[in-house]
Amino acid sequence: MTTVLISGASVAGPALAYWLHRYGYTPTVVERAPAVRPGGYAVDFRGASLTVLERMGLLAAVQEKATRMGEIEYVDESGKRVASTPPVALSGELEILRGDLVEILSAETDCEYLFDDSIASLADDGSGVDVVFESGLRRRFDLVVGADGLHSTVRRLAFGPESSYLHDLGYYVSVSTVANDLGLDHTGQIYNSPGKTVGAYSARENTEAKALFYFASDKLDYDRRDLDAQKELVAARFSGIGWEAPRLLEGMRQAPDFYFDSISQIKLDSYSRGRVALVGDAGYCASPLSGMGTSLAIVGAYVLAGELHAADGDHVRAFAAYDERMRGFVAACQKQALEGARWFIPATKWFLKVRNLTYRMMPYLPWRNLIEEMSLKVGNAIELTTYEDSRPPHAAPRR
Repeated sequence: MTTVLISGASVAGPALAYWLHRYGYTPTVVERAPAVRPGGYAVDFRGASLTVLERMGLLAAVQEKATRMGEIEYVDESGKRVASTPPVALSGELEILRGDLVEILSAETDCEYLFDDSIASLADDGSGVDVVFESGLRRRFDLVVGADGLHSTVRRLAFGPESSYLHDLGYYVSVSTVANDLGLDHTGQIYNSPGKTVGAYSARENTEAKALFYFASDKLDYDRRDLDAQKELVAARFSGIGWEAPRLLEGMRQAPDFYFDSISQIKLDSYSRGRVALVGDAGYCASPLSGMGTSLAIVGAYVLAGELHAADGDHVRAFAAYDERMRGFVAACQKQALEGARWFIPATKWFLKVRNLTYRMMPYLPWRNLIEEMSLKVGNAIELTTYEDSRPPHAAPRR
């Protein structure tokens, strides 16, 4: 059987392992963390990704864990509501906490997991890939796939330095789990000042909340391993901001799952090199501002595995087809992020007023469904093939 090493056990990795095993491959997943990572922010599905969940037989399981988030309120410094957006704007058609989704996906994968380890080096000799792990383990695989996120190790080893492919959008984001001191009931609140967005939304049936901090900035120089320094960086940026920002900052400092990173996109001429391919954020991160990261990961895993199946294991043909099918979808998702940034993180007081007025008037205008329609249009910007009909059901993949 064809062996495939997948780096990353978040969303794209387990989803790819699921489909590869279903098609007769032997996947192995390596993950730097000591176990599947719990917690995390809410992620959502739109359009084609829901179809993939249904084909995986997991739609009902994800729906059972859905956040059931309502509309999001935009408030002024005193907490008074000044505008709102419908659920689909930020929560898609179906929303779930990332940790809950990963648990569902991991439970459905029948493969070997190598936790607390990572890839140290790759050597593709044309007939296979020799892998040395940080633990010292040495293995050989037919194919390697990087599903290891924005700062992908596989991409760096096989494609070159991150700086060649990472495009900063000029913003940073922090997400943390905090107490639901605002009494949010399946909803969220957001406060804006020019170039800054702070907010919170309820999670786990309102028993907790997720604190959000977004801000515009030139490129920052910071240690990605020093979480305490990152927390202070965020706190300094939001010092003096009103509303509930001080309380949320205090919760952020104590959070067990603090996250901070640039808001960036990955742009590649090809999603593969030889016997190495990329999926999800590793290959085509659209950024959190797109609302399409999870959809791209789920759909990308489905298409990559499906094209390998359809090509009878011929990775050259499969990778080319994967690239061709995904490129338009990726472009649409990345474009949505660029358009959404100016609305979610208004740069000036003037545009902040325009944004709020637009949102207040939207229900009464002929284009009142524009937000929902735009979201669904991007989510369906790919035509899915039914790959299980593309080869005889019991044929083994070719090495």
